[in-house]
Amino acid sequence: MTRIRYFAAAAEAAGVDAEDREETTLEALRAAVVAEHPALADILPRCAVMVDGVRSDDDRPLGGAELIDVLPPFAGG
Repeated sequence: MTRIRYFAAAAEAAGVDAEDREETTLEALRAAVVAEHPALADILPRCAVMVDGVRSDDDRPLGGAELIDVLPPFAGG
């Protein structure tokens, strides 16, 4: 099982800060979280997604992944 953490606007859209997921690819994970949290549909495409600390694309398999962070764009300095 993989732990997904949402930050800032992504957490607000999801309505949770974190949840456990069982999808096997990042693409499947994106589709599932948008289906369960429709407000993520607008923000998720703009988010950086880190799988175990490494920015990853949708074709990334998640077998063995322990932590996924969803990081929306941040402003400021």
